[in-house]
Amino acid sequence: MVGEARGARKAMGERWAGAASGAPAGAKESRHAARAIVSRPAHALPMPPELAPFKDVLAPALLAAAARRARRLGVGGDEVLVAAGTVTAAEAAEMIAERLGVGVADLDAMPMPEGPLAKAALRTGVIMEPMPGGRTRFTWAVAGRQVRRLARALDADPGLAGRVRLAAPDALAQRIHDACGEGLCDDAAYDLLRTRPDSSAATLRPARTLAFGAVLFGLPAALALVLVPDAALLALQAALSLVFLAWIALRLSGCLCPSPADPPAAADDRGLPLYSILVPLYREAASVPRLARALAALDYPPEKLDIKLVVEEDDGETRAAIAACRLPPRFAQVVVPAIGPRTKPKALNMALPFARGQFVAIYDAEDAPEPDQLRRALAAFRAGGPGIACVQARLAVDNGAESWISGHFAAEYAAQFDVLLPLLSAVGLPVLLGGTSNHFRRDVLERVGAWDPFNVTEDADLGVRLARAGWRTLVIASATQEEAPVRIGAWLGQRTRWLKGWAQTLMVHGRDPAALVRDLGPGATAALFLLTAGPYAAALLHPVFVAVLARDVWHGALGAPCVSPAEVAASALAYTTLIAGYGAAALSAAVGCARRGLPVRLATLATIPLYWLLLSVAAWRAVLELLRRPHFWCKTEHAVSRRGARQK
Repeated sequence: MVGEARGARKAMGERWAGAASGAPAGAKESRHAARAIVSRPAHALPMPPELAPFKDVLAPALLAAAARRARRLGVGGDEVLVAAGTVTAAEAAEMIAERLGVGVADLDAMPMPEGPLAKAALRTGVIMEPMPGGRTRFTWAVAGRQVRRLARALDADPGLAGRVRLAAPDALAQRIHDACGEGLCDDAAYDLLRTRPDSSAATLRPARTLAFGAVLFGLPAALALVLVPDAALLALQAALSLVFLAWIALRLSGCLCPSPADPPAAADDRGLPLYSILVPLYREAASVPRLARALAALDYPPEKLDIKLVVEEDDGETRAAIAACRLPPRFAQVVVPAIGPRTKPKALNMALPFARGQFVAIYDAEDAPEPDQLRRALAAFRAGGPGIACVQARLAVDNGAESWISGHFAAEYAAQFDVLLPLLSAVGLPVLLGGTSNHFRRDVLERVGAWDPFNVTEDADLGVRLARAGWRTLVIASATQEEAPVRIGAWLGQRTRWLKGWAQTLMVHGRDPAALVRDLGPGATAALFLLTAGPYAAALLHPVFVAVLARDVWHGALGAPCVSPAEVAASALAYTTLIAGYGAAALSAAVGCARRGLPVRLATLATIPLYWLLLSVAAWRAVLELLRRPHFWCKTEHAVSRRGARQK
């Protein structure tokens, strides 16, 4: 142990000398951080226990400045040094162990806990092993202010030193991953299915559900159409129009309801909690450099950031791209073994036990969040009170001008995130989450079962599950820039997955309608039905309405006198629904673009009917996929637009 500590001191001294002289020594960000620390004037201050081991190795001015920054942030001085790249976590652990007179853990030789004990060790940073005589030995990934508590405990009980070994937090996490990764991944894939089977899309039988629906509703409707065709057709059309018009009214209400102002962003660095960011990546090597820059630009103390890049085991290209970036210490990889479905929610479940923060944010590979987004999310949590489980930031497309399909995508996102979701949040209705830029209370996320690995829109499902458990979601104005698909084929694959996932979500939560109404209440249940079944049914039936309109135009029947009151009512409902649907979509897109500060393109608004026909193609493809391969995840390709190429 003493030899290791001396080697650590020598390495730190050489690295510090190199940084001070301007010679290359690690990442550029780390050198700049070290210089920024040491450039501050030094004052005679008591040396905290976690900095005392470095007093003979690092410059006094640097240590004094690190102590001041630690007090300002409410962290340990060693955490300041590690975040700045001045020392590594392993060096800090060795030096602190020598100073306190305890051992350094040989992690490779230690048996690792499994199952729930592995997750507990990741959460607490402590592994307990029985010793002869009934005593316990502790391996402790100690850092920051925990060092002070350990120092006080050793002063009170000197015999404790023989039963404590220290390890670097990142080294302990990696060792647990290497030893228990397959078991943790098995839990990530199947824990929700085992513990709450009714909440998992894995237990759905879509063919049986659709057949049951056809028998329950289709046969009576077909019989009525044979016996009383005019009345049955009018009743069916009236029922569908009622659903569509209610959905339209909900969107129009969002146009009339101004978004509430966000509370001021949290400014007190000392009061900021540890924040974890999870970024699932699969075949995203081209996106890694830009993603790293976007996350490095976040206005949040690096000592309190814990960023996990979640990568599939066989994705060597993305892992190599991450290694080539030489990322600072707050970044770490979590490798996902090939167990269970290869989906984003499984990857997130795998990474969650390795996250150390009280709050967890989710970003995608192409995301560029506004720098103060974490602070604004925290302000929303605090202003909303303990009943807020999730804060959804708004998603905005920054390559809408690149193609016709990306232009429609940008307008649609503006309507969704700047018009509809703020309304749902303001009135306390369930929010179907957007898949990225979600910020969660970590304990609540775990309590509701985290993500369903078998639902291909895990975000929407989780939003409903949170609402059913009594938690609220807030929508804030902070935006995350995203890349929209620029090719119709890519858009079609992504939209098919979304619509399939909405159907899965509706089926999962509609298994027991009475329980759903008890959990949400009648009004929120009706709103959930409109938000999921409404758009889906509209997309499926839109070609029928267009076909009826085209037939009337072709035969010259458009505007001709009707022969019966039923025909008058049916025509009025059909044309009103179609025109109101187009109008509501155009208005909500225009209002959303105006609120977002985007140009309102007349060409986009004028071609909404054509865009809706593409949505219909995606909806029918989603039905077929739901029957044939319900859990298939169609991967959206990123970094292919000119926007991505410019910012690599």
